[in-house]
Amino acid sequence: MYPIVRLLKDAVIASRQPRLAPLDTHVSRHHCWPWDIDIWMELNNGRTLTLYDLGRTMLTLRTGLAGVLKREGWAVAVAGTSIRYRRRIKAFERFEMKSRAIGWDARFIYVEQGMWKANGDCANHALLRTVVTDNNGIVPPERVIKAWKQDINSPTLPDWVQAWCDAEDKRPWPPMADEDAGRDDVRLASAS
Repeated sequence: MYPIVRLLKDAVIASRQPRLAPLDTHVSRHHCWPWDIDIWMELNNGRTLTLYDLGRTMLTLRTGLAGVLKREGWAVAVAGTSIRYRRRIKAFERFEMKSRAIGWDARFIYVEQGMWKANGDCANHALLRTVVTDNNGIVPPERVIKAWKQDINSPTLPDWVQAWCDAEDKRPWPPMADEDAGRDDVRLASAS
């Protein structure tokens, strides 16, 4: 179930915090509650994605992008995600989440998010490829920036982000059917 109460609480907190510039970092603090855990008594990976969703939502509120999206009738969607899990967040443990846009290209806005334990260890880290959409499909980031009345260019994407983008561009879409999964001739044909 989507954490509506947590969403509302975070929205109230974000509305009282100072405005952020488009490339600033939104920081939020959380607890791992019993409804967030898996059978090993730690933060469930699915809930991690949901909490990241809340972090991005608050980021759009604090930067003023949410108002632009509402005015234009646009929505935001995730077009790809890569997550590294390195430390467990256990039941009732406190953690901090950081969310920021790190740049964009002709189609996508790239967002970096991480969850940090009280001892300073990064528990997990995500890179997301997001899109702004309207009824016709993807709204180019340049158009979003213009509607947002921001006079900024994208920073150069870090090498590790560009490498991920390059790898994603090589991934076949649509994915191979199960009956073709073991056949080299099908894999080679789809790659060309």
